[in-house]
Amino acid sequence: MEVRVDGKVAVVTGASRGIGEATARELLASGVEGMIITGRRAETLEELAADLGDRVVPVVGSASDESHVEAAIGTAVDTFGSCDLLVNNAGTNPAGGSIVDVEMGAIDKTWEVNLRAPLLWVRHAWHASMKDHGGAVVSTGSVGGFAPSPLIGAYNVSKAALHHLTRQLAHELAPRVRVNAVAAGVVKTRLSELLWSEKEEATAMTHPLQRLGTPEDVAKAITFLLSDAADWMTGVILPIDGGVSGAAPNLSEDA
Repeated sequence: MEVRVDGKVAVVTGASRGIGEATARELLASGVEGMIITGRRAETLEELAADLGDRVVPVVGSASDESHVEAAIGTAVDTFGSCDLLVNNAGTNPAGGSIVDVEMGAIDKTWEVNLRAPLLWVRHAWHASMKDHGGAVVSTGSVGGFAPSPLIGAYNVSKAALHHLTRQLAHELAPRVRVNAVAAGVVKTRLSELLWSEKEEATAMTHPLQRLGTPEDVAKAITFLLSDAADWMTGVILPIDGGVSGAAPNLSEDA
């Protein structure tokens, strides 16, 4: 099956590295006509845009800043004529630890970027283009949104809420706009280093497929969900996790 997004205009948040960068490259390879990439670091984002070519326009800013959201979506419409595809990839986890001990400022930031910001992006994309022309949205969720785990409770709660936000938006924006999410497992990115950097081999072996994910693994799934190959899919939270969420728990012989 050939997955294509020919002629579409995409906006990818958090695109300067990791899953966002891999998704931008995958969308270009799959035929997007134009793309806006966003991120907070101007030099990094502009270097990436120069490398990706003249179909790509960088817009620098924070994903949770509504003025930046408006500027990026507006640039897509003004430059390329529409905003057909939106990838809500920007995310953060500024502090690890118990959710009852982590500073509330860190929790507020996590929920602002991981939950409130994706809603802002969808609202602006809807009103600027998708309401009249249709489109598709994919957000980067997490297997941490399926079940609790130590150290990253605030992050997990934000992703569980993002999963439900995805279903709510899918219900509200149908039939013009499809809204889905990927639930990423442990992927080798800077954001997830806390989970694997000191025990990479052992962490890989907890996955049925016995390896950690790569940004490209997730990017391929995002591109599929954005494409017409998935045109009867909406409200889906698709695990991309090496089998973790579907594996049976390890039970002792005495259980």
